[in-house]
Amino acid sequence: MVGLQATAFKTQLGPLLNGFVNYEFWLPVQSMMFPGTRELLDKYQAMAQGAGVDPLGYYLAPWGYAYLQVLGQAIAASNSIDDGKLADYMRQAIFKTVIGDVKFGAKGEWAKTRVLQTQFQNIKSNDMEQFRDVSRTQVIIAPSEYKTGEVIYPYSKAINE
Repeated sequence: MVGLQATAFKTQLGPLLNGFVNYEFWLPVQSMMFPGTRELLDKYQAMAQGAGVDPLGYYLAPWGYAYLQVLGQAIAASNSIDDGKLADYMRQAIFKTVIGDVKFGAKGEWAKTRVLQTQFQNIKSNDMEQFRDVSRTQVIIAPSEYKTGEVIYPYSKAINE
């Protein structure tokens, strides 16, 4: 489930998602709140709701903002907009962003993966509001530093709850 349409899929499927394991790159949970994250979300969610986009208000903003934070910090530190100089700087720096510290490897890959493994749990209805606070409905099961819950296995137990 990728993109803004994921909210529509989540609400359409509702309890049928219980037990399903998926991936995410960021979720609005305490373990993923870094300096500036809450302020960004508060401002973005008000604007997104008024514009009728990103109904849950957290799909686009954190990573989009972090991308620009990385670029802005690289431009300021290298005093350049030259692609080569920026790339050289980005490969050796650690960037402070609203999604946490970002560091790239020698080839531009993430030095440490940020892909979250999540499981849908405790979904009771097709109401979108239960996906606004995902601390109980979409728990992070890995990586351990962001973990918010345990995987329910066998999956049939998650479906029957």
